[in-house]
Amino acid sequence: MKKVLVIEDNSDNLRLITYALQRYGYEVIAAETGLRGVELAIAERPAFILMDINLPDIDGLEATRRIRTSGADGTIPIIAITSNAMAGDMDQSLAAGCTGYFEKPIDPLTIMDKIHDLLGRGENGVPV
Repeated sequence: MKKVLVIEDNSDNLRLITYALQRYGYEVIAAETGLRGVELAIAERPAFILMDINLPDIDGLEATRRIRTSGADGTIPIIAITSNAMAGDMDQSLAAGCTGYFEKPIDPLTIMDKIHDLLGRGENGVPV
């Protein structure tokens, strides 16, 4: 089972994305702060990371930068999932090292297709 790290401080959003991931057979590791997310990214080496941008300690952009320069695999896909929807927010996320960007609210019925499309699909729809 592939592990996914979800860095999200809102319990409702975390529950929703966890439900969607588990339906597709992923094991979910969760962090509620950016600093804890960086620690878990290094320790767990997940298949990919879903990163909220507005976090209580360091924001998701800084957490992404730290993951990219850490001992974690620098190629781990990091997908920003955020309520930030202003002009330039997506560009900032990508410049910080995110692989992709999705706006909240997410639809639990379609988010996995969007994630798999972004990451590329292997057999049985599982990202490669």
